Amino acid sequence: MRLQCHVFFLLLALTAAFTVDSRKEVPGPKGGWKPIKDLSDPLVEEIAEFAVTEHNRRSGFVAPLTLRRIIKGETQVVSGINYRLFLSASSGESSATSNYVAIVLEKPWLNSLSLTSFKPVHD
Repeated sequence: MRLQCHVFFLLLALTAAFTVDSRKEVPGPKGGWKPIKDLSDPLVEEIAEFAVTEHNRRSGFVAPLTLRRIIKGETQVVSGINYRLFLSASSGESSATSNYVAIVLEKPWLNSLSLTSFKPVHD
């Protein structure tokens, strides 16, 4: 009986050690934002157009936004790739532009884009 208790506690200790060890963080990148070097990349331009078009569809603005240019962009690896794009866009026929930040999640294996956020940038 005493031997069985020692074996039981040994197994319990080993189980606890492996459980604690499996909860440790895996070393490596933390998924921070990395700058996009080529803003004229066709994929980046497609994602920017998608962001503005989807924002217009969701908001139902009478004067929809028109993309003027991509100011800056960053990517973040998550369950797919987040694109954070700083955009200049105009409303309707107006030549005045405003700046926006859009976040789009791309899941290339599903061939899908999803607009996560679209907000005006206030100076």
